[in-house]
Amino acid sequence: MLAIFAVIIGGIVTGRLLVGWRLAFVQRLITFIIWALLFLLGVEVGSDPAVVGSLATLGAAAFAIFALSVAGSVFAAWLLWRRIRGRAVSADEGGDADEAPVSAWTALKGSLVIVAFFVVGCVAGLFAPFDMTGSRMSAYVLYALMFCVGVTLGNDRTLAERVRRLDPRLALLPVATAVGTLAGATLAAPLLGGWSLTDSLAVGAGFGYYSLSSIFIADLRGPELATIALLCNVMREIFTLLAAPLVARWCGPLAAVSIGGATTFDTTLPVITQAAGRPYAVVSIFHGCALDFSVPFLVTFFCSI
Repeated sequence: MLAIFAVIIGGIVTGRLLVGWRLAFVQRLITFIIWALLFLLGVEVGSDPAVVGSLATLGAAAFAIFALSVAGSVFAAWLLWRRIRGRAVSADEGGDADEAPVSAWTALKGSLVIVAFFVVGCVAGLFAPFDMTGSRMSAYVLYALMFCVGVTLGNDRTLAERVRRLDPRLALLPVATAVGTLAGATLAAPLLGGWSLTDSLAVGAGFGYYSLSSIFIADLRGPELATIALLCNVMREIFTLLAAPLVARWCGPLAAVSIGGATTFDTTLPVITQAAGRPYAVVSIFHGCALDFSVPFLVTFFCSI
C-alpha cells in the first residue's frame, strides 16, 4: 500500500511539472494498461486448478453473495448521494465541464473489451503453461497504472478547487458501502444451502479484496469457502470495471465508487475516475483505503463467530 501511495504521489508531482503540456496520450495509455492488468488477472484465475475445478459447484453461491452485496452497496451509496446532492455538491460537479458525457453504449462497449481481455487471459491460463506463482508482473503493471493516474490528476489545473467544493459528508461513503454490502450478504445467506450467515458475511466483508480475504478465510474456514470468497470478490472487481460508467449514469457517482469496494484504491480507480469525474478520485482513494484496512478485522471477526 505504501508503494502504491508513493507511485501515485510521484505521478501527481510529474503531472504538476508538466502542467501546460497536452497529455491526451496518457488516457489511452491507461486504457491499454487496464487491458494488460485484466489479462494477467484472467491468467491467474485460469491457471489456478482449485478455482477452475470449483467453478461449477461454488460459483452459484459466490454469485448470490456478489449480486446482493453489490446491490446493497449501490442502494446505500445512492441514499447518501440523495442526501447531499443539491446542497453542498452541485449536480454537475462530478464530471469535467470540458468533456462530453459518455453514452451508455460507448461505456458498455469499452467495458465489453475489458471483459474480453479477462476471458482471453482465463483461456490462456487454462490451456497455456503459464505459472504466475511468485510473479511480480501484475504488481509492476499496477504501479504503471497508478503512476499514469497520478499524472492525470496532477496535470489537471482545476482539480484542487473542485475537490475543495466536495461535501465533507462524502467521508461517510466507506461506511455506507460496508453497511450495504453486509446487508446484502445477510440477504444472500438463506440462498446458500449449507453455508451459514457468518460464512456469507465473511465473504462479503472482503469488499473485492479477493487475495487477502481468501487467505484469511482459507486459514479459518477452509478452502471451499475461500474459493467462494475468491470468486465473489473477483466478480465484484470485474463488475466494477464493466459497469462503473453505467452505474454512475443511473445511480450517481457515489454508487460507482461504492461498487468497487476496497479496489477503488488501486485497480478500479482509473475507471471510476473516468465514470464519476476527477474530483471523486480523492473520494475513491479514501474509500478504498478505509475498506482495505477493515478487511482483515471484519473477515477475521465473522470467521470467528
